Order: sequence, then structure tokens, then C-alpha cells
Amino acid sequence: MTSLIRVGAILALLILALPAVAGAQRRPSLSASSAILIEPSSGEIIYSRNPYQRREIASTTKMMTALLLLERRSLKHRVRVANYNPGAGESTAGLIPGERLTSADMLRALLLASANEAAVSIAIDVGGSQKGFVRMMNARAKRAGLRGTHFSNPDGLDGRRNYSTARDLASLGILLRENPFARRLVDRSKAEMRSGLRKRTVYNRNTLIGSVPWMNGIKTGHTSGAGYLLVGGASRNGAELISVVMGEPSEAARNTDTLKLMRYGFGRYRSVNAVAKGQRFATLSVSGRDEKVQLIASRSADVVIRSGERPTTIISGLPTELTGPLAKGARVGYVTVLRRGKSVARVPLVTASAVAAPPLLAATGGWLGLLAGGLVVFTLMLFSATLIRKRRRQRRPERVQREPA
Repeated sequence: MTSLIRVGAILALLILALPAVAGAQRRPSLSASSAILIEPSSGEIIYSRNPYQRREIASTTKMMTALLLLERRSLKHRVRVANYNPGAGESTAGLIPGERLTSADMLRALLLASANEAAVSIAIDVGGSQKGFVRMMNARAKRAGLRGTHFSNPDGLDGRRNYSTARDLASLGILLRENPFARRLVDRSKAEMRSGLRKRTVYNRNTLIGSVPWMNGIKTGHTSGAGYLLVGGASRNGAELISVVMGEPSEAARNTDTLKLMRYGFGRYRSVNAVAKGQRFATLSVSGRDEKVQLIASRSADVVIRSGERPTTIISGLPTELTGPLAKGARVGYVTVLRRGKSVARVPLVTASAVAAPPLLAATGGWLGLLAGGLVVFTLMLFSATLIRKRRRQRRPERVQREPA
């Protein structure tokens, strides 16, 4: 009977993971108390339910713990495992008090296995104490603009002062995934920890990773007070989405609602190539030469837009003509991609071919003209001065020499 239930759950997930038909999707019906779906490149909210309602957040707290470790320590830094006595049902990774693990391995235990002893060890290493680290967590939340968030511990155990909102958790997830190591890590179903007293393998509590190819993060959470949570990340056909579900009644409901949201979003967004590398955008004349040079895009630019939309481009920073010498690939102006009037990408324009220096006569013609004109003026001035001196000598009276008396 249990195996049949598992097979049914897997089939349900696979059905939900099928591509959505654009324009044929209704707003999804969820069991989550709070939820949100965001297109991160624009910040546009695609779906929301009670997005600013403050709720307990369980182990999604560990996203902030991970962020501070990444910002304050190198991945090779070694963290000493603190003495920690887990309660019944707590998430752990079997870390041994006193052993030293690299920050990279601590993050594997923290973000995949959701190990509470890893969270406490990181807090003491970075903040000096759990209390000091919590102050750092709240200060970082304030700098990130997470106005509906407050932390009271580094691991997410239930507490009235440890809360956030669906909107803030989405922002925190986006912030964490800006780190390349964290982005790769949360997209793994398991990882091997090599430092410490022995090797260990930790498994991702986010069971969508590995079972749904386009899901790639980010962090689960569960306590009796918070219910089941998932800050999800997904990428499909160049488009990326971030989801949050909070207060779910079960892990199955958490996964089902996350896939509903992602499928709904991917039915409404697509990635398009707005600028192709080598695409011609302008042609300029060359100063002093009877030729023209094309200006092309130096790289490609893909943007995520709503289905049915088209991005627009504008060109800026171009001179009226080109003056050599310029090498092939010299930067001349920009092409900017606009989505609903807002700039979302900027690509330098470069010369498609080299621009030679102007011919000698053309290059020096202006100076020669000035020099010739100057010589003419100088000659006239010299002639005038000579003529004036000659006339003065002619008008000067002759001196009469007198004989001495």
C-alpha cells in the first residue's frame, strides 16, 4: 500500500512538471497559507497570496546563516563544530563536536541536510556567539530591505521573534543565489563532505531536486509551528522563476503547490534573444575617406519577457562619423534593450572592420591651409613695413653742413 502511494505521488509530480500551454492556464489553487511567485530579472510578482503576512519560517532561516558565512569567510576557512544537543526530530548531519570542517562543507551540511549543529557552529565562528550572530542576521536583513523579517536564532527553531514573509524569503533566496557556490550547491540532490574527522554524504531535503529536471533550489523548512515551507528556484528555456510557499500541511502539498506555481509562471514568460552577437545596428561614414563601417553588437543579450511581448532597442553614444585609426572591434556606442520602457540590458557596439587613418593630404590639408594663409599674411606685412620705411626716408630733409667759423 505504501509503495502504491509513493508511485501515485511521483506520477502526480511528473504530471505537474509537464510544460504549460501558454494562455491556457488559470490562476492556481494552493493549500499554502502564504505564497509568491516572482520573475527575478524584472522583480515582477506573477502570483501572490498573503505575501506580506509574517509567519514562522523554520529552516529557511538558514539562507541568512549561509549568506553571512559566504560574505564573512572563505570557502577554505575551517569552522569548529560546536557542542550541540539536538532535540527529538531535529535535522542534523552527524557532525562531531570539536572537528573542523571547511566553510564549503559546512554549507553542504547547512543547505542540503539542513543541519542545526552546522548552523550553530557557523554562528559561533562568524558572530562569536549565537546572540552576536543573530544581531548580524538582523542587521543584514535590514540592509537587504527585508522589512517583514526578524531573526532570533541561526537555525530556524520555532520562536515568536523568528519570522518573515513570502516576499522577503523570495528576496533572500535571490540574494543567496547570486553567490555561484551557493547556486550550484542548492541544485544538487546530494554532496560529499571531505573535511572533518571522516567523509560523509548529505542529501538534499528538497526532494524536487533531481526528480524535476528544471527545479534548481533553494531551501526547505519544517517545524510544528511553521508547517512545511519551500523557497523554490526553477529555470526553463532561459527563463527563471523564484517561488515561496509557507504554512503547508505536508511535504507533498509543499511540492505540489511549488510545481503549480512554476508551471503557471512558465506558461506566461519566455526568454528571447533581443540582441545577437555580430548583429548590425548602424553604419557610419569614415572621416577623410569615401567608405563606411558597420557597427555590430559585441555580445548577445537574452531577456525574459511575458508571452506576447516584444523587447525594443535603442542606440546611443554614436559619433556623426568615424575617425581612424581604429582597430576592428573598437567600442563605439551602445545598444540598450528595453522591456516595457525599462532598461534590462546594455551591449557595446563595436566596429566590424578596422578604420584606417585619414590620407596624408586630408589629414594635413587643414594645417597646410593655415600655414599658407599665415605665410601670405606675413609676406604682406613684411612688404608693407618695407614700403613705409622707404617713404619715410624720402620725406626726411637733407642736413646742411656748415663750414666752421
